Amino acid sequence: MDGAVQALGYGGPPPWQWSDLATSWTAEPLVLALSAALGGWYLAAVRTVHRAGGERWRPTRTAAFLGGLLLWIWSTCSGLGVYERILFTDRAVQVVLLLMVVPLLLALGAPVSLLVAAAPEARRERILRALRSRPSKVLMFPAVSTALLMAPPWLLYFTPWYEESVSSAFGNVLLHLALVLLGLAYFWPRLQIDPVGHEYPHLVGLFITFVEVIFDAGLGLVLIYGGHLVAEHYYLALGRPWGPSLAQDQTWGGNVLWVLGDLVGLPFLAALVRRMVVQGREENRAVDAELDARFAAAAARAAAGSGSDGVAGGSGGGGPAEEETGMRPWWLDDPNLKHRYGG
Repeated sequence: MDGAVQALGYGGPPPWQWSDLATSWTAEPLVLALSAALGGWYLAAVRTVHRAGGERWRPTRTAAFLGGLLLWIWSTCSGLGVYERILFTDRAVQVVLLLMVVPLLLALGAPVSLLVAAAPEARRERILRALRSRPSKVLMFPAVSTALLMAPPWLLYFTPWYEESVSSAFGNVLLHLALVLLGLAYFWPRLQIDPVGHEYPHLVGLFITFVEVIFDAGLGLVLIYGGHLVAEHYYLALGRPWGPSLAQDQTWGGNVLWVLGDLVGLPFLAALVRRMVVQGREENRAVDAELDARFAAAAARAAAGSGSDGVAGGSGGGGPAEEETGMRPWWLDDPNLKHRYGG
């Protein structure tokens, strides 16, 4: 086999095996350096928040963020990184992980909230002002953030970007960074765990998720049945003497982008639904607290009126009396409901 490989001019790694995902390793200096720096900052910021005596930082957030960094390293430095420029399928798995899974885990770690919580008061206000700025609101507008996730895979596979990423070391490193940044720009405003410049209902997020499923399926189908081999000249020049043919490799990769892309969206849906439930409970508690306060205030005014006039605060007991004593129905003042009742 070695002689055949030499004769064909192939200089890449040996035939791929499942064990390579755990036993084959390479170094990606930029990803390693960024992961070490971000992980160190995150742990130091958590320690700062704990020492300040503020709200206890959730361990699940820390685990999610550090897990995202570890997955980023594994995706680029394990067997995936070794064969990323050799096999189309390998690159497809890496694209899904870097664009959809690593950013999701990083966003679940709420790094912006941690940055705000650990910052001094003056710097904290500057950060919040930047988040409320117009560029931030534009970036986090649903259509913009969604395009930042849906467009890159199509651009990657149907522009020179893909061939640049596999033929150039710089282009390869740039892809490792760009996909994660684009994914973060999508999941940050979608989850709304961190402060955002533009808030929108979570149901909008669910609708966008279903649209995304259609786009993933469309991309996979085009790669499988489109009849066009991506980066064909590069793979032919590579001269890989083992494994699937170029067409079969692309077919497998198209299925990965379709099926795996949809499967990894399930954790996001679970996180989004959980966020909706938590937010609903918080809103219910706020409404209950407001109603309790209004009842208490109304009872106090009624008691004061009874003591001074000997009358129990308004003999009619109808709508006007209720509004005078602060008993106006709460849904008429709720910003999400009052327009339905002419409030």
